[in-house]
Amino acid sequence: MLKNLSFEKPIYVLAPLAGFTDLPFRSVVKKFGADLTVSEMLSSNALVHGSEKTFHMLKKSPNEDPYSVQIAGAEVDVVKRAVEILNDYDGIDIIDLNCGCPVPKVVGHGSGSSLLLNLPLMGEIIRTIKDTSNKSLTSVKIRLGFEEKNHIDIAKMVEDSGADFIAVHGRTRAGKFKAAVDYDAIREIKEAISIPVIANGDIDSFGKAKWVLEHTGADGVMIGRGAVGAPWIFHQLRSGEFDIDNALKHEIIMEHFDKMIEFYGNHGVAMFRKHVHTYSKGYRGASILRNDVNRIDDVSQSRDVIDQFFKTGELV
Repeated sequence: MLKNLSFEKPIYVLAPLAGFTDLPFRSVVKKFGADLTVSEMLSSNALVHGSEKTFHMLKKSPNEDPYSVQIAGAEVDVVKRAVEILNDYDGIDIIDLNCGCPVPKVVGHGSGSSLLLNLPLMGEIIRTIKDTSNKSLTSVKIRLGFEEKNHIDIAKMVEDSGADFIAVHGRTRAGKFKAAVDYDAIREIKEAISIPVIANGDIDSFGKAKWVLEHTGADGVMIGRGAVGAPWIFHQLRSGEFDIDNALKHEIIMEHFDKMIEFYGNHGVAMFRKHVHTYSKGYRGASILRNDVNRIDDVSQSRDVIDQFFKTGELV
């Protein structure tokens, strides 16, 4: 196991989330309590074909230690070549295979949750990553099945293929993001295999995270959507504090803004607008703030408006 990633106590992981868990956001949650951050999902094909956008998404913040890169792919040879490319990058500790993404574009290529329909192929791809990678660990993210649950068979295939740990989203592919999360099934996986299990799915509060850990017996929780607009959930888990001081929220929000500008330049102003929308939910005057930032393109002006709002803002 990595020196900076021990499963002796529950670990707190930021889930990969397209369009949100970029380098700036990951660096913030890492600073304020996450044990492990994971890149946005990268296409093996895009890596092999030298996509500049994909290589940009691969970049990590200096504080991301350990750091996991998630790849998707359905062809053994292509995945092998993608891993060989990643082998040349220092600072990557884990390669994670996505076997859970339900998005039609990904599933249509045979990647993501499509692999749940072909467990022998999934196993071969996992073994290929394990055998090719020069990184410390190999992990896999799964769902409970494609149309129907066959979660124990999937989990055992993941373990038998050499993965070091597994993250389980407690829905089938058919359940998308709407069906109830089956935490009992995650517990059944934990009881059926010996590698560490990370629970994922609708973990949107400090209290829920604690309950999921207790109910499933999992070795950690992976939080995605629940951290958007509330990255301080990792601070809560790390510190055990149920209530978060507004001053700390303000500090985290401004840190996030500054990291966006540092990474994206002036374009970070426009990109941060969606985060302003989520951060300001429940605040008095939120709609006025959103209208204001939607019209501002200047970095310092945008920063001043956001800074002032969250410094003095009141929850409704």
